[in-house]
Parts: sequence; C-alpha cells; structure tokens
Amino acid sequence: MTVFVSEHPLPSLTGFVMPLTAALGGFFGLLAGSAGGSTLLGIVAGLAIGAAMAFALIRLAPDRRIGRTAAAAALGLVGLVVGGITGMVAGVAGGLVLGWFVYWLGSGRYRAGVPVYATGPQVLWHNTFLFICGAIFFFLIAPILTVIPLSFNAEDFFTFTPAMLAFDPEGYSLKHYRDFLTNPDWQQALRNSVQIAPAATILSVSLGTLAAIGLSQSHVPFRRAIMAILISPMIVPLIISAAGMYFFYSRIGLQGTYAGVVLAHAALGIPFVIITVTATLVGFDKSLTRASASLGAGPVRTFFKIQMPLILPGVISGGLFAFITSFDEVVVVLFVGSANQQTLPWQMFTGLREQISPTILAVATILVVISIALLTTVELLRRRSERLRGMTPG
Repeated sequence: MTVFVSEHPLPSLTGFVMPLTAALGGFFGLLAGSAGGSTLLGIVAGLAIGAAMAFALIRLAPDRRIGRTAAAAALGLVGLVVGGITGMVAGVAGGLVLGWFVYWLGSGRYRAGVPVYATGPQVLWHNTFLFICGAIFFFLIAPILTVIPLSFNAEDFFTFTPAMLAFDPEGYSLKHYRDFLTNPDWQQALRNSVQIAPAATILSVSLGTLAAIGLSQSHVPFRRAIMAILISPMIVPLIISAAGMYFFYSRIGLQGTYAGVVLAHAALGIPFVIITVTATLVGFDKSLTRASASLGAGPVRTFFKIQMPLILPGVISGGLFAFITSFDEVVVVLFVGSANQQTLPWQMFTGLREQISPTILAVATILVVISIALLTTVELLRRRSERLRGMTPG
C-alpha cells in the first residue's frame, strides 16, 4: 500500500483537493457536454463527479494504483452507458487523468518541483507554467494524433465516420496505404524524394562539417559574420529564399534540373549541420590534434583518425536534420523544380489543391513515423556525444 509522505502538511480534502478536482471534472464535462449537445448538464455532472471522486479516492482508496484503476473503470462505465464505445474510451482516459490529479494534490506532490520555502503564489506559478507548457505541447501534437487514425479510414473522407467513432472494424482499412504503394504518381514522387534527399544530405554534411571545423578556429577572421551568412537560410523566410534561388538558377541554367533541386536543398540543410557540429566541437580537446601533428600525421589523417570519431555523433545528427529538411521541403522545390522532380511533399500539395486524395493522410503518417525515428536517433546520438565528451556520466 502506498503511504503519502510530504515535507508539508497534507492539503485539506474539502477546502483544496475537492474544489480543484471538481473544477477539472467540470472542464471535462464541458468538453463532453459540448460534444453531446448539453453543455450545462455536462458541466454540472463533471463538477459533481470530480468532487465525489476526490472524496472517495482519498478516503477509501489510499493505494494509488487501485484508486486510479477504479476511477478509470467507473468513468469508463459511465461513458459506455452515455456514449457507447467512444464514450467508454473517453471515460477511461478521463478517469485516469482525474485519478492521477487527485493523488497528485492529496499527497502534496504538487510542491515537488519547488523549494520547501516556496510560498503559495510561487507554487501556483510553477505549476501554472508547467500546465502552459503541457498545453502548448498538446496543441502542437494534436494535429498529428488526428491524422494518424484518419489515415486508416475505410471511406474517402477527411473526417471520422460513425463506424470509426464506434470502433467498428468495418470502418478501418489500409486502402489509402495500398493506393500509395500502387499509384504510379505517388511512387514517382517517392523515387524523386529518395533520389534528392540523400544527395542533398551528403552535400550538406560535407560542406557543413568543413565550415564548422574552419569556423571553430580562433584565427579565422570575421567568424561571426561568416557564421551569420551560412545559417541565414534558417532565418530568412523560405518563400524569399525560394524566389531568390529561382531567379539565380534561371540565369545559370539550373532551373528545373535535378542538380538545381539538390543544391537548393543542400543550402537549406547546411545550417543544421554547422550548428550541430559546432556544438560538438565546443567540448573538443584541441590538444589531441596538436599531439597528432607532433607525431607526424598530416591534417587529413588527423581529421579522419582524431577529429571525425569524436564529432561523428554531431555530424550524423546534422545529417539527419538535413535529410528531414530535404525530405519534407515543398516551397523551394515548387520554385526551382520541374514536373519531373515532383517530390512527396509536392505531390501532397498537389493532392490537396486539385483532387483532395485521402492518400495524403497515409503519406503524412508515413512521414511522421520516419521523422520520429530520425529524431529519436538524433537524441540517442546527442546523448552518446555528451558521454564521449565527458559531459554526462557513462
């Protein structure tokens, strides 16, 4: 059984825990009532359920796991009666959140992130700040969480059908993924992206790594100005960069060519490589290169044998960012590419503008999965780089 331990007296049940839990329940009731067409009834029911749940969990279920499970089961049953399968899923989720909230308040753990001498307003601001950050994260991630289930829609709609909301297996299908794998237009766009992104990544990594190493030398004049120019594609609005590339490439004959698109994407990826490699070089011990030179190794051998193994995590991280930038980019390729260089984002843009194909949702889901995998790899490499430089324990 879990025992509540706190450096402060446990908060009042009726004067603190119940009112705040009732307020959260009222918010959930507002959402449920708005969806069901009875907002006022939803708010009143949410207030009552929140207050009753706080009292029951604190008084009758001191074990957190049992209490949260009971809260999820109770609200899930209520949701099943009121709204069917969809209501049950929403009720279980709401019960888990309310159960966690009750024990978080009742055990005094809401003060865990502040000093013991913090005043009430300081504690309130600390938790409000965390809530604001969480809300921002939720609204950033919510569109992705909506697109993924919609990609399995059995109908050619961009909305949830009644069968999907009822979790009917007939409402889900892989038809949009099959269309992506069999449609020649989508396959041509995929081939173009696979041909352009790796080439642009290799070019970005090569030039960006050399630039970062050069700019890390203290004797290089105008280092800050050069760095600002090299990372300007990250700062300048993309439409301006695309328009400038269009007029420049049209003068030198690269407009509408494969090489032109690769160079354009490389220009967008180089700043990411420079920033990540420069951050890796901050903790680099330059005495290692001097020792290598004193032993007779040339600059090239020193780079590949000494520098590259230590900065490799930063190089790979920058390369992954450059790859994601190229693979997901659409504005520049619209300006400098031709019909033969249609990439996946270009095809998605065309599908939204001309034919409204639900296959876009399947492609978006695939791109999200690829991006998550690459960003996870970047994070693992970042941690490895910190361990190599001794910034974190092994």
